[in-house]
Order: sequence, then structure tokens, then C-alpha cells
Amino acid sequence: MDSKHYDIVIIGSGPIGLACGIEAKKKGLSSIILEKGVLLDAVYRFPTNCIFFSTPELVEIGEIPFLTNGPKPTRTELLRYYTKVAEFYDLNFRLRQNVVAVDKTANEFQVQTESGEKYAAKAVVLAIGFFDYPNMLDVPGENLDKVTHFYTESHPYYRTKVAVIGGQNSAVESALKLYRSGADVTLIHRHDTVGRSVKYWIKPDIENRIKEGSIKAYFNTVVKEIHEDKIILQTENEQPFELENDFVLAMTGYHPDFGLLRRAGVEINEDGYIPVYNPETMETNVPGLYLAGVVAGGIRDANRIFIENGRVHAKYVLGDFVAKNM
Repeated sequence: MDSKHYDIVIIGSGPIGLACGIEAKKKGLSSIILEKGVLLDAVYRFPTNCIFFSTPELVEIGEIPFLTNGPKPTRTELLRYYTKVAEFYDLNFRLRQNVVAVDKTANEFQVQTESGEKYAAKAVVLAIGFFDYPNMLDVPGENLDKVTHFYTESHPYYRTKVAVIGGQNSAVESALKLYRSGADVTLIHRHDTVGRSVKYWIKPDIENRIKEGSIKAYFNTVVKEIHEDKIILQTENEQPFELENDFVLAMTGYHPDFGLLRRAGVEINEDGYIPVYNPETMETNVPGLYLAGVVAGGIRDANRIFIENGRVHAKYVLGDFVAKNM
């Protein structure tokens, strides 16, 4: 199958990928956005009733104003806004095209999808995020149907026994929502307290619910095994014990697709698993191959890159590309 040729191939249709497509269009460059799922796949997979921390003006792209019903945008409003922006700029994208290879030849890149489609380009932007790749527990039973690494909504867990694993924002928020929807919730965290980065208005809530016994909590504790009707826990320096259980939400964080990065030739700093790139241009150690958005944070710095400080990456990337190729 012959390759389709573009100035730039952008992998990922999240807000940062769309921002890169907009910047390419403004500069008169041909581009295509490839997305393995639906448009804005990561935003789509956030909890149904999620309200984002950022204010609307901080997540705008393409100089298009973002109007919301409240002070903070909801998941639904974000999906509608970014979709309309993509339509306004008439961005060129292909959905459900999972990229499996990015190869550099002498003069161009060859990008291949799982379905066999091929695309050639002068440069490639990896705006692939990290939400699709959870940090696994690596314990027996993690593959059971009762286990999920993604929280969507709390209603299905009414009157069930749910173990929430983790102690950062996603785990704490999930535990509180589950408790208020009638679930019997147990929070399990390997450290001695909830994370310091937990939102300041949520931290007292979870601490008070634990203190009063509404939510049970085991700190300095890890999951050793998962069974259909129970989980096996072990608290530091103590013997393993059983906990009756119906569902497990392993909210243990996420990481970029390191496999794709390595196959593309991107070097990974083993200290924090951070890809090697120039923060002024976002170009990796592979000339012409760029990062954009949270993928640049690896594991250690993933929570430091958001839409509001990642959207500027589009200008860095396209500015560097134009300086070198036009």
C-alpha cells in the first residue's frame, strides 16, 4: 500500500494534538491527525460527571473562546468545545487508526497503523498522552472482570463492597463518590497517608470520612492477590489478611506508551522514565520527531503537564519545524 504524504503526521487527537493540527494549518502545512480511538479519546474516557480543575480560558485552543455554564468546565462541555474547534479549523484526522510503527528513513518518516495504512511525513508529533496505559499491580487476579483501572461513574457499585487502590486524586475522588452513592468503600494505599497533591478542598473530606469510619482505610498496605469474592492484603511488617470484596478499582496512575516511543527510537531516561527531548523545541533525540503534551512527562513528571501548560507545545513544535524546513 502506497504511503500518503504530508508535511507533518500528528499522533493523538487530544486537545494538544488538535492544537498542533491548528498550528500546522495556520502555517500552511499539510497534516493529518491519527487517533487510535474516538476523537478526544482521553477526555471521552474521563468520569461521566467529571468537572475539571482548570478555568475555561486556560484550556482554550486556536484562539476560540470557551464559554461554560459554571466556573469550571465539565467533561461534556470540553468534548463539545474541542469538537467544534476541530470542525471550525476543518482539521484532517483519521479515527480508530492505532499507530504501531514510526520509522525514520533518510528523508522522511514512515508511519504505519495496525490496519496497514501508511503515511509519510517530514516530521511526526507524538501527542499520545498516557491515560490508556495504567500502572499495573502485577498481582494474581488482576485480570478478573471485577477489576478496573478506570472509574466512570458510581451508580453500578450501589450496595457492593469496593476496594479503591491508591491515594492520589483519582483514588480519593472515586472513593468519595462511591461512598456517597451507597457503596461500602475501603481505601488501600501503600503509603502512610493520602497524597500531598490531593486537592485542598477534597483532602479534609476524605480524612474526615476515614476518621468517622464511613470509609475504611488501610495505609502502608498492598494488595497481594485478588479473588472473585475477596482480596488478600498485607500491611507493613504484618501477616497477610483477607477482605471480603465485590469490585476493585485500581487507581494507581498511568504512563505513556513507552513501547511506541522506543520503537520510534526515542531514548527514555530510566530515572523517572522521561523521554529525551529539547524543552525549547520539543524535538526528541530523533531529528524531526517531536513530543507534545503530557507524554513528555514520562512517569515522574506526568502530573506536571496539563492542557493549560501543554498547549504551548504546539507553537514550540511548529515553530521549530518551520525554522528547519521552510
